[in-house]
Amino acid sequence: MSVTVRIPTTLRPLSGGVSTVQVEGATLAEVLKGLNAAHPGFSDRLFDSEGNLHKFVNVFVADDDVRYMQGLDTKIASGQTVSIIPAVAGG
Repeated sequence: MSVTVRIPTTLRPLSGGVSTVQVEGATLAEVLKGLNAAHPGFSDRLFDSEGNLHKFVNVFVADDDVRYMQGLDTKIASGQTVSIIPAVAGG
């Protein structure tokens, strides 16, 4: 199943500068693993040392925040879009 992953500007150097990447996977974990396999370096930026998503990285499947779904076990249907959105802080 092909899934579109939207890459934020700050991570585009890892994807060769492109804003979207097509990867395979039935769960969010599989999609992000496929993203890292195709473009090494994403895992270091997305996951903490325990394999969980960093707190400052927000991931959405369609328009739904995976933190309020099944996290990395969230099912993803072919054709859906996964968006990686880094948290923004400042004052």
